[in-house]
Amino acid sequence: MRLVFSLLLVPALFAQGSARPVQTFQTKAGELKITPVRHATLLIEAGGKALFVDPWIQGNYEGLPKADMILVTDIHGDHMDVKAIEAVKKSGTQIYAPAAVAATVKDAVVIHNAESKTAGAFTIEAVPMYNLKRGPSEGKFYHDKGRGNGYVITYAGQRIYVAGDTEGVPEMRALKNIDVAFIPMNLPYTMTPEEAADAVKAFKPKVVYPYHYRESDIKAFAAALTGTGTEVRLLNWYY
Repeated sequence: MRLVFSLLLVPALFAQGSARPVQTFQTKAGELKITPVRHATLLIEAGGKALFVDPWIQGNYEGLPKADMILVTDIHGDHMDVKAIEAVKKSGTQIYAPAAVAATVKDAVVIHNAESKTAGAFTIEAVPMYNLKRGPSEGKFYHDKGRGNGYVITYAGQRIYVAGDTEGVPEMRALKNIDVAFIPMNLPYTMTPEEAADAVKAFKPKVVYPYHYRESDIKAFAAALTGTGTEVRLLNWYY
């Protein structure tokens, strides 16, 4: 089933106190909302549950619900932030993370690359995220294969892919039936906008959002996907 999008926001600067750029979708099990919080942090709400991905203390959490679930992608501070996790969690919050994160976030349930977990009406699949060529020095990568997870989050048959810090790895390019994708682009840690667009062309999500982009040219990303059949939606993650 294709998602029906009831709210589309174009790029804009959101002043402090203004409305968040919430994206609302209708699914066969009811409404699903996705709220960009900041940088790589997003909130998914559906079925009365709140799921945060990579809560980071630089985000504004005022007015947002406490987390029923938290997904953490990697050990870097803009993804694994213990203070932010404590700020959004509540009694009974389920945390899912790779083993490298669970070494610090002790109450996390470990989910390995290619593994799946079921949490109520949600299914969470861990997708490898890593660098193919970029690193701090010769022979080293910013993100080693096997250390971090991207995630495919399925709710009511709808598949949402949050890539994490990665280049256009084969596991991303091989994904199928993705309704919504969040794809990073910032150098030197992940990809250029053009490289990100090339990866998106391989797995053809219905809708894609650039995120974790900092000063990257997201309009170049959108231009590179013109005519591909994938709808590009540009939101401001740094309001």
